[in-house]
Amino acid sequence: MDNNTLQIKVKVRLNKLGSFDYDNIECWQIAEAFNKEQLAWVRRQIDPTIASLDSDESSKMQIDDIQNLLTPVNLTSAKKDLYYETQFLPADYLYFKRISVNSKNKCCPARKMVVYLEEVANVDIMLSGEFTKPSFEWSETFCTIQGNRIRIYTNNEFEIESPELTYYRKPREVQFEGCVNVETGDTITTNVTCEFKDDVAELILESAVAVLAGDIESITQYQKSKSEAQSNE
Repeated sequence: MDNNTLQIKVKVRLNKLGSFDYDNIECWQIAEAFNKEQLAWVRRQIDPTIASLDSDESSKMQIDDIQNLLTPVNLTSAKKDLYYETQFLPADYLYFKRISVNSKNKCCPARKMVVYLEEVANVDIMLSGEFTKPSFEWSETFCTIQGNRIRIYTNNEFEIESPELTYYRKPREVQFEGCVNVETGDTITTNVTCEFKDDVAELILESAVAVLAGDIESITQYQKSKSEAQSNE
């Protein structure tokens, strides 16, 4: 959906097309509301409490809708006692998906490891459990996330190399050419369009309209857009 169409659709839904009354919507307000709601929409698609531990891929539709946000990146890591710690997570990091690593020891060739994400509170239990501790023989280990870094545990029994993180990045923020950036006061010189498919953009747009309607106290439009957005989640 191009930016001109997005703004027109918002104004039509708010009955503000060509309006010059006191609560006319500025372009930066539309961008702010849309960006706020697209981030909220992504969060709802990935939230693991909705259906299962992998609810972000629980249907073909969900996979299609958010696959463009999945991003692979190679990380550097440093050896610590009991684990390897990666560099800081990328600036556009939003949610963890998976991490893969190669492992090696003195007697065997390198092999791929299956790495499970675990809670920091369970580290001691995982390290001491016969069936949960890191195992080069079974090619399994676990990791945690803390301090904006990933810790991949080895129990000092093997070495790891080539960690590759796959994560959900933040969606790019929509920007309208000619609109003022309220944070810097500068005029935006380049259009940045919504990166989601048109059907998804329509859902996000309805939620954004509900936010704007609430801001200008347009109760009828708020209720209508909120209902439309919720019925299509």
